[in-house]
Amino acid sequence: MNKGGKKTIQIIYDKQCPACHYYCNIVRIKESIGELHLINAREDSAVMVDITKRGWDIDQGMVLGVDGELYYGAEAIHMLALLGSASNSFNRFNYWLFSSKKRAAILYPLLKSLRNLLLKILRKTKINNLKIKENSRF
Repeated sequence: MNKGGKKTIQIIYDKQCPACHYYCNIVRIKESIGELHLINAREDSAVMVDITKRGWDIDQGMVLGVDGELYYGAEAIHMLALLGSASNSFNRFNYWLFSSKKRAAILYPLLKSLRNLLLKILRKTKINNLKIKENSRF
């Protein structure tokens, strides 16, 4: 926790993905919980080292950090929904959609597939944090 008892909250995501970038810039968390920090997974950081050590492929899922505890993929989007504010219609819809673990687990793979298709169309390269051979393109 940081000053004032508020939690340190981080979203680690691919900033080159237009859908991810838009989502991360519009999602809001309750001010009483803490401040949201966005971390570009394409840049070197201690949290990316931790993600890689865990064997998590950042090209296949976003990561949410809450006071050092990390959540990956569907679990990350579910936790983010629970921390979310009701400040606008997007955040209320995000809460409704992902506050259920079951819905998040069903919808996240579909959204991830659509994201991967978008990045393939845009000819983006993968981050490939796990250094998998011949894994540079979507």
